[in-house]
Amino acid sequence: MKPALALLALLALAAVLAPWIAPQNPYDLAQLQLVDSRLPPLARSAAGALRWLGTDDQGRDMLSAILYGLHTSFAVGFAATSLGFAIGVSLGLAAAWFGGWVDALVMRLADLQLSFPSILIALVLLAVFGQGMEKIILALAAVQWAYFARAARASALVERRKEYIEAAIALALPSARILYRHLLPNCLPPLLVLVAVQAAAAITLEATLSFLGLGLPITQPSLGLLIANGFNYLLSGHYWISFFPGVALLLAVVAINLVADRLGELLDPYRAHR
Repeated sequence: MKPALALLALLALAAVLAPWIAPQNPYDLAQLQLVDSRLPPLARSAAGALRWLGTDDQGRDMLSAILYGLHTSFAVGFAATSLGFAIGVSLGLAAAWFGGWVDALVMRLADLQLSFPSILIALVLLAVFGQGMEKIILALAAVQWAYFARAARASALVERRKEYIEAAIALALPSARILYRHLLPNCLPPLLVLVAVQAAAAITLEATLSFLGLGLPITQPSLGLLIANGFNYLLSGHYWISFFPGVALLLAVVAINLVADRLGELLDPYRAHR
C-alpha cells in the first residue's frame, strides 16, 4: 500500500498546487505562442523555456496542462463521489431502517439505474444539463448514488439487529440520531472502500466523456480533453500530446484502486482469522 499511497499523495499534491508549481498557465492565451506548437519533449520554446514533456498544437506546455488536468480530474472525481455518497448512503440507511415501501422504492430505483451502463446514464444527463464542471459533477453523482445505497442498506441491515441499536431504540432516541450517530459509523468500513473505487471510476468516466467532447468544455483543463486533442497527431509522430496525459490518468486511477484494495484488506473484520 505504501508505494501506491505515496504515488497518490504525490499526484494529489501536484494537482492541488498546480496553479503555483506549473511552469505556465496553459489556458491563459497571453502565455501561448503558436511558434512553440508541437515541440518534442525536452525542447526549448522560442523564449528559451525548457518544455519537459513538449507542447501541444496550441503551444501549451504539456507538463503544465497535465498538472491542471489532474487538478480538474481530482476535483470532479472526489466532488461527484462525495455527493453520490451523501445521497446514496442517506437513502440506503433510510431503506434499511424504515423498510416497507421505503425500502422497496429505494431498491427498485437503484436496481433500475444499475441495469443501464453508467456512461449511458451520464450521456443522457449531460445532454439535458449541458456542459460545465458543476453539471458533470451532478451527472456523475446521479450515476453513483445507487452503489452507495445498496452497500449502505446491506451493512445497515446487519447492524440494525445488534444490541446497541436495540438499546438506542429503547431509549426512544430520534431516528435521525440513531441513523447518523450510531448506525452510520459502524457501516463505514465497506463504504470507505467503495468511496475509493467510485472516485477512480468517476475520474475515468469524466475523462471518457471529455474525450468524446461531452464532458468539460475546451476552455477548462481536463486529461480527457488533452488525450483527445493529441489523438489526431498520433500518426504524424507527435505521440507526446496524448501519451503523457494518458500516463497521468492511468497512474491516478491505478494508485486509487491499489489504495482501495489495500484498504479493503485492512478493514476486513475476518482478516485476523485467516
